[in-house]
Amino acid sequence: MKTWCIPPKANAKFVYHMEDVLRVYQLPYDRRSPVVCMDEASKQLIGEVNAPLPLRSGRVKCEDYEYERKGVCNQFIRTYASTILRDGLLSCCMR
Repeated sequence: MKTWCIPPKANAKFVYHMEDVLRVYQLPYDRRSPVVCMDEASKQLIGEVNAPLPLRSGRVKCEDYEYERKGVCNQFIRTYASTILRDGLLSCCMR
């Protein structure tokens, strides 16, 4: 599998191609051929094992670092460049 990422030291060739991609996002909206952007994230769902101590005046909130794993959640979002249109999908796997 081949992956792509921003190189640690972007050279002129990289910048040239990135500017080409950015130009695509600036194209006017065409509903017959929209520019669609996708993003996704996976998040861990956690719960508290011990209740936090009550907040007292002049003290910082105290929370225990121990947690219980409740599952995972996958988030997907689709946006249309040059518009405010967007939609998303949320899928969760609870334990």
